[in-house]
Amino acid sequence: MKAMMLHHPGMIEDVQLKCETLDIQEPKESEILIRVKFCAVCRTDLHLIEGDLPVPELPIIPGHQVVGIIEETGDCIDEFKKGERVGVPWMSSTCCRCGYCRGGTENLCDLAQFTGLDRHGGYAEYITVPGQFVYKLPDEIADHQAAPLLCSGIIGYRSLKLCGLRSGQKLGIFGFGASAHITIQVAIHLNCEVYVFTRSEEHRIHAEELGAVWSGGSNDDPGTELDSVLIFAPSGVLMVDSLKNLRKGGTAVSAGIHMSDIPKFPYRLLYGERVMMSATNATHQDGLEFLKLASEIPIRTEVKLYQLEQANQALLDLKQSRIKGAAVLTID
Repeated sequence: MKAMMLHHPGMIEDVQLKCETLDIQEPKESEILIRVKFCAVCRTDLHLIEGDLPVPELPIIPGHQVVGIIEETGDCIDEFKKGERVGVPWMSSTCCRCGYCRGGTENLCDLAQFTGLDRHGGYAEYITVPGQFVYKLPDEIADHQAAPLLCSGIIGYRSLKLCGLRSGQKLGIFGFGASAHITIQVAIHLNCEVYVFTRSEEHRIHAEELGAVWSGGSNDDPGTELDSVLIFAPSGVLMVDSLKNLRKGGTAVSAGIHMSDIPKFPYRLLYGERVMMSATNATHQDGLEFLKLASEIPIRTEVKLYQLEQANQALLDLKQSRIKGAAVLTID
């Protein structure tokens, strides 16, 4: 099979991924072999490739927002059958025994493993994964539009749950890429006003097209206090900026797996029972809830398609904010 491999972390401008031919990995008893049709490109992939996230073992195939068709299942797989259309998210497996796993917060499991980080991911023609976090996909959502939902969508949904956003409230979003353009659709479905902070003029226009009532830069005044704020851009400074417009008792949630350090800031910005927190991965239940909701709304992701061999270009375009919506590799 063809696959895009990372051998050494480095800047994506130097074309880090190499197209190689590998053997297809046969599934073990609790695994599934999937023929990949589409794999969305995530900023986490970029952090991994550029060395912001340590990779346990190299070389590695990145990619963790996979849509494909089951080719073969292991002997212990009963829920899935050959020929079914499925999705593969960031979470790959957990221990199933610790207090986090038993308590329904397996996203915090210390032994969790991740697709495209701890095991080969979806920048390839085939992927072999544990069955634990694989999802059956709603028929109402097309393959290429479903791919970004499997991480960008799910983590945005978990972030909304964590901030406790309720109908009629005001939500701020910092950064407007793949995850934000999905999350805004959920917030508007909940009858909330959305205020978008982004330095990209094109992204501001896109946000307003999707229903944002205001858009501007991170230091601009939206003219109102916000009930909740989500930060999708990997800048710690934005966590501080978000507090400036957050009402007392409001919550700011960082949705990224990597962020630059949060700078020193005056305590008065946090005072008033304001909360700063992170969204860490997502539970299996989060994915089930979100995919159901995505088909009901329905959410429509805007995608830019690239061939598998163009993965480096897709990542570079992502880094330079040249993508409106999400980048998706087409592989089938």
